[in-house]
Amino acid sequence: MRYEIPAGALGAIVLCHCSQCRKAQGCAFAANAPVPAADFRLLTGADALRAYASSPGKWRSFCGRCGSPILSHRDGAPEWVRLRIGTLDTPIAARPSAHIHVASKAGWWDIRDELPQYPGLEPGRR
Repeated sequence: MRYEIPAGALGAIVLCHCSQCRKAQGCAFAANAPVPAADFRLLTGADALRAYASSPGKWRSFCGRCGSPILSHRDGAPEWVRLRIGTLDTPIAARPSAHIHVASKAGWWDIRDELPQYPGLEPGRR
């Protein structure tokens, strides 16, 4: 599966520690960034993109061939997708801006950086 997003379309990267992201990624957190849905373009593998409702109104999409998580979207905000940063092939200058949902973070993970931490969503989330 290959996709593209135009330069400048990637929003702020956040590290999400919610239990759903931890389980979907299989690690302590997920690195996500909003992208306008109109700017996310699948180049190949559209037939392999699979989605499931992880909670009411929230959809997680992954590659049906390799299992890589690709993005999520909400029925209530169809103009945005949240891209899984680990799937990018090209280098980016952006760095994470915050930890979110730290109230439900894994007990075995210690956050040791100086990024802001929010018990739930970050202020002004798109």
